[in-house]
Amino acid sequence: MPDGDFAGLLDAAEAIAAQSTGQTMQYFRSTFDVHNKSDASPVTIADRTTETAIRQAISNRYPDHGIMGEEHGAAGLDREYVWVIDPIDGTKSFISGVPLFGTLIGVLRHGRPVAGVIHMPGLDETFTGAPGRGARFNGAAIHCRSGVAPEDAFLCYNELHKLIRHEPDRAARLLVTGRYQRPTMDCYPYAQLAAGWVDGVIDYDLDPYDYLPLVGVVQGAGGIITDWDGAPLGLRSDGTVAAAASPEIHAALLSALRD
Repeated sequence: MPDGDFAGLLDAAEAIAAQSTGQTMQYFRSTFDVHNKSDASPVTIADRTTETAIRQAISNRYPDHGIMGEEHGAAGLDREYVWVIDPIDGTKSFISGVPLFGTLIGVLRHGRPVAGVIHMPGLDETFTGAPGRGARFNGAAIHCRSGVAPEDAFLCYNELHKLIRHEPDRAARLLVTGRYQRPTMDCYPYAQLAAGWVDGVIDYDLDPYDYLPLVGVVQGAGGIITDWDGAPLGLRSDGTVAAAASPEIHAALLSALRD
């Protein structure tokens, strides 16, 4: 692969996500068993078979690339290119018939996100992006909203119940930041941010496959996405995320999160 051929990688990731739709949707709003993993999060046959299909598609195209997935582990993380997969981000939505679950696919080069896809099978929506190369929603260019003052921002707080329980002081400050605050879950708020519909997202207690595919979409749309200390996201990040449409809103979120 030519050095920096990230457009080709992004096209491939989008195609692979689209191809996985049938595998996922054949189970949606149907009867299947739900099992609990060691962390008490749910998993289904749809999660496992969708990831298997995605991994096979990646290996067929790029046999020399590494892969990390939520359901079937990691291989080749020391390789130049690594794909990161969450087959169903939002399994609780999936098992309860809510279409706000997504298939996440990201590509890293030397540990740095270079392409990302948020595919929403239940909504027939796909958001793609690469840092410095733009972002798209179902093929049309999108960009984060501009010109919004921090005090007027519409902010989404994923895992707010965990924040209130484990980080009550931070939660209290976040809930008086911006104009609108909404409890949200999973990947869709990042798509909303990239499309210019909201202005910021705070997230907590994530794994790399939850956040790394989001980076390309958010940065491609002109947004900022870091951990709570303002550091770039990578495989060894601590699972916190602060994403914003502008540096000013990002700074306001980091200020609210500061100990």
